[in-house]
Amino acid sequence: MSGPIGVIGAGAWGTALAQVAATNGHEVRLWARDPALVDAINADHENAAYLPGIPLSPLIRATGDLAWVAEAAANLIVTPAQAMRTVLAQLPANAQALVVCSKGIEAGTHLLMSEVAQEQHPASPVLVLSGPTFAHEVARGLPTAVTLAGHDPATRALLATAIAAPHFRPYASSDVIGAEIGGAVKNVLAIACGVVDGAGLGQNARAALIARGFAEMTRFGAAKGARAETLAGLSGLGDLVLTCSSTASRNFSLGVGIGRGEAAADLLTNRRTVAEGAYTAPVLLEAAQAAGVEMPITAAVCRLLSGEAVRGVIDDLLSRPLKEEV
Repeated sequence: MSGPIGVIGAGAWGTALAQVAATNGHEVRLWARDPALVDAINADHENAAYLPGIPLSPLIRATGDLAWVAEAAANLIVTPAQAMRTVLAQLPANAQALVVCSKGIEAGTHLLMSEVAQEQHPASPVLVLSGPTFAHEVARGLPTAVTLAGHDPATRALLATAIAAPHFRPYASSDVIGAEIGGAVKNVLAIACGVVDGAGLGQNARAALIARGFAEMTRFGAAKGARAETLAGLSGLGDLVLTCSSTASRNFSLGVGIGRGEAAADLLTNRRTVAEGAYTAPVLLEAAQAAGVEMPITAAVCRLLSGEAVRGVIDDLLSRPLKEEV
């Protein structure tokens, strides 16, 4: 794929992806809403607000002009999930391939991010990039593997070549739904694992929660048409393991705070970056209930986010009727 690469969203993950694209020699147009951030990135070749201490390639040019970004050969969409429709509505209709890199489910519609993108830009090919990715590690050039899902093999191949780097390896998939569901659900489960850590419930409890959470992800994915092997891959189980085991995960660290007795509302208010799982959880629970899928861990996270006491929610989970492991 020749020509510049656009990245819409200049948080940590968007900036890291811009750095990956620049590694391959692409001109990168990095869109940010905040003019001060645009100026700082261009002046200092660093995103000190979100990725401090990491020098950025001179091929990255920050901008507030979506029309200029839309002229790129491909656009990586890295906005917060609940803001994606609003931003894409401002993106000119001539946008080329759109690669959804945000993880979530839209409130109200229960649409996946790729479905939102396709609604807003029906003439553009839409792909999904997802997997176990801490932005600071990607930006520093540490080894990373991701899923790149899209319906058209030729478009997938072009995009894979454009973003692949010695340290960044995309694996192709045609299962767009599976790649998205894994990324959305794992954010919610990471909050639950953080609560386990913050409440001092031990490693046994965390391992059990990851396993039972993966069962929830699999049930919901099956109801939505996802393939089991996708959910067991990088964008599902791989991402789940990563974000359920480190405070580098925004969702996990949010859960740690809740587990320690801090108010979820205060934790969310005081955060500079978005913990997507907090916004996905109630939407995921609504979508699961509409599909007839039981997701008790997701329901528990929703209760904790609404301010219920940790001990009572945990006791309710542990007192559920005994059943077969499925």
